[in-house]
Amino acid sequence: MTSILSNPLPWHNGEEQMHRMLHVPSRENPTVPYLSPGAGYLVSRAPLLALGAIDKEGRPWSTVWGGEGGFASPITESIIGLRTLVDQKHDPVIRALLGSSADGGVVTAQDAGKMVSALAIDLENRRRVKLHGRMVAGVVSSFGPAESDEEFSRQSELQMAVKIDASLGNCPKYLNKKRILPALPTPKLISDSPRLTQTALDFLDRADCLFVSSYHGDVDMDTNIRGGPPGFVRVLSNDSTGAMLVYPEYSGNRLYQTLGNLQTTPRAGYVFPDFETGNVLYLTGRTEVLVGNAAADIIPRSNLAVKVTVSAALFVERGLSFSGIPGDLSPYNPSVRHLVTEKPTIVTGGSNDSPATATLIKRETLTPTISRLRFRISDSKKIGHYTPGQYAMLSFENELDIGYSHMRDHDPTSLNDDWIRTFTVSSYPGKDMPADEFEITIRKNGNVTKFLLQANVRVGLEVPLRGFGGSFQFEEDPQGHNIIPFVAGGIGITPVLGQLPGIKTSRLRLYWSLSMQDIGLVFDTFQRFPELPASTTLFLTGPNVDRDATDSRKYEYIASSGAQLHHRRMQADDLDADLSDVWYLCAGTALKRSVLNWLVGKRVIYEDFTY
Repeated sequence: MTSILSNPLPWHNGEEQMHRMLHVPSRENPTVPYLSPGAGYLVSRAPLLALGAIDKEGRPWSTVWGGEGGFASPITESIIGLRTLVDQKHDPVIRALLGSSADGGVVTAQDAGKMVSALAIDLENRRRVKLHGRMVAGVVSSFGPAESDEEFSRQSELQMAVKIDASLGNCPKYLNKKRILPALPTPKLISDSPRLTQTALDFLDRADCLFVSSYHGDVDMDTNIRGGPPGFVRVLSNDSTGAMLVYPEYSGNRLYQTLGNLQTTPRAGYVFPDFETGNVLYLTGRTEVLVGNAAADIIPRSNLAVKVTVSAALFVERGLSFSGIPGDLSPYNPSVRHLVTEKPTIVTGGSNDSPATATLIKRETLTPTISRLRFRISDSKKIGHYTPGQYAMLSFENELDIGYSHMRDHDPTSLNDDWIRTFTVSSYPGKDMPADEFEITIRKNGNVTKFLLQANVRVGLEVPLRGFGGSFQFEEDPQGHNIIPFVAGGIGITPVLGQLPGIKTSRLRLYWSLSMQDIGLVFDTFQRFPELPASTTLFLTGPNVDRDATDSRKYEYIASSGAQLHHRRMQADDLDADLSDVWYLCAGTALKRSVLNWLVGKRVIYEDFTY
């Protein structure tokens, strides 16, 4: 053991290249060249094992097997064995390791044996360990009635032994919890085209994890997980030549083993398991590691990303031997980072090197948690002017960044942040507003808003302004007659405020749901736009206001303003669907989901709080 530990595995040239590009301090590779006791323990208890293998064309593939702890375990000091139900017909890793026709015949290793990478993972307890080795032997056996009209009557069981040459424990940072349960696979191939089906695309938009396998020559292979908020993988394109995906690489332990492999061998295999339906999406393709501006130009607010050009794919219904009951998402997950083509950002001269700045010149408190802030732009010619319905991109890196840290459980949302925030502009350009000023209306939620609400206005806080972007605007109506129905949740009123002076208020039908604690925002809005109450239906929730003089005055003003007032949550029949074929919505996740269900068949143009 001493001799092994005294000779740690070296970094390969791809990993070293990543370390240089990202200025990672020198350190030894923590991977150990054997199956560590901790790794063996987790293998024997983890309900899932993700695996990677390389096919005859040099393409890596990934899969994930299991269903309950104990299906895999160490059988000697360096060999693990596993036994599990699998989809023999479609699983690309089985085909890569055992051949497409293996059924009942044992396949044994030739020479050194085929490379295998694996990730033993316990999502419920957020534990994982990486493994690398070579297959010793494997066999797939089918059982069940040989002749039957039932398509799924026969099942396939795989047994395999793998010699482990290296192992490494990994952190729980971006693991979203799931309780894994065994299930009977009943696979049906839906598509084998690199162009993804709509069902697969819909799944990607809610997937919160993937498993990825990569390799470096014939000496190293890696399988790991990437987790994030649902929809963190974005689709760049999807045509007859195949799909193109991109996803951000969040800050982790800075080993960059997967990305190091992609530097020397720009290929990767992916598997996306649908824990709810049992469906599974297998992908393999060419990869490109995007660093710095190359990443941000495609997926803003990212310093590191991976672009995948899919060369082959399989979408299989009910191909998994497990299901998963979702638990808590990782507290380290950032919000979804949309493509620049999904949420275009206009940055005129506001580059990372020499941005314009925005100086905080005024702050008005509207409620205990909501305030309106006014900024002055240092050089409006450089940054350009905003239009109604856009948002401002502000960078707080210089004020809040305290340097790299791997884990910070007491304050996970502050960790390794890019510190760029986007806020809807709630002022109207040219309406009682100088050309070089703008306002935002914010709720205290997180480190940046807390900082803004504590900053001393007299000091003149100055932060970089990256630009204005977005296009959440009311559609043009030359005649000015069409009704504009808008559903707002709480501070989701801000897109209305930024466009209201430019439309006839009588055209608006505002359905606004918010807490009684936020009546100060309603009071301020109605005072600034006295014609708005006639077009507003309010839904106030939560406890009654404190009956002090201030709150009573605000509430009485609202109650007598002419707005329709309800002390309850918004319901489906509150929305007059016949008002228009086009509706607008800005709300949090729960209300947004409800409204989209209520307005099925309508065109709903919406914004949420994730941009």
